[in-house]
Amino acid sequence: MNLYQNWFLASRPWSFTMTAISVGVGSALAAIDGPFSWHLFILALTGAVFMHAAANLFNDYYDVKHGVDTVAAATAQYRPHPLVQGLIPARQVFIAASVLLGTAGLIGLYLTFRCGWPVFWIGLAGSLAAVAYTAPPMKYKYVALGEVSVFLMWGPLMVEGAYYVQRHALSARALLISLPFGVLVALVLLANNIRDIEHDRSRHIRTLANILGQRSGMNLYLMFMVAAFTSIPLFIILGVLPVWGIAIFLSLPIAVKLLRQMVRMVPADADAQTAKLDTAFGVLLLIVLVIQGLAG
Repeated sequence: MNLYQNWFLASRPWSFTMTAISVGVGSALAAIDGPFSWHLFILALTGAVFMHAAANLFNDYYDVKHGVDTVAAATAQYRPHPLVQGLIPARQVFIAASVLLGTAGLIGLYLTFRCGWPVFWIGLAGSLAAVAYTAPPMKYKYVALGEVSVFLMWGPLMVEGAYYVQRHALSARALLISLPFGVLVALVLLANNIRDIEHDRSRHIRTLANILGQRSGMNLYLMFMVAAFTSIPLFIILGVLPVWGIAIFLSLPIAVKLLRQMVRMVPADADAQTAKLDTAFGVLLLIVLVIQGLAG
């Protein structure tokens, strides 16, 4: 692979679908409630993706620095990890992450000027979360707070932030709809941590999974997956989603297949397989909202 491919893979571009869905859901809800600006949508999406890419690079930089990610780690076995493989210099990864985060910050400042101060505070929370995830002194990923952060970032904060950029107001409906998708994104990290229980313990890292143990961790994984799907008929009954929101259950077979596999043996790509579920769920949710907006 050439240098550009290594950098592209280091940013983990496949994970940006989660960000696109969160921003898309918040923006679609805003479009249902009033006028829609493609200019503001593209800026919000670009800023969020840049921040996500920065978070991925910072995460890999500090995981390698702290000896968490090695060539023997499960993560490096099933996906490209240019930093672990020595294909790109660590210092350049840190600089690239800082540039991406700075660019996202500039976009955020422009959106703050255009839309209001809540954009600034949401962006600041996202920036701090991106860096402090594995960076000292907090390193909160290593003290069992990773799932909570991921849920908040890709759920309420990103969806509400995208809604605010369009409407200059917050939305109770956006908050509710953000919850099941945020939960499923958090399950990507939980699946990763269930797989890595022994590896993380050997590195003296505390995650929710290795505190609970594999059996209780799997029970939590199942419980939150069920909660995400159960919320859909509840939202339809409450009028939060239209009746055709039931189409989101087209992603249920993926969930069932995934759960059966996780119960038999946690696969090396447990996080990637869980990401496929939240992508299917999120895309169907987005389609439901776009149809609602077009239907008036």
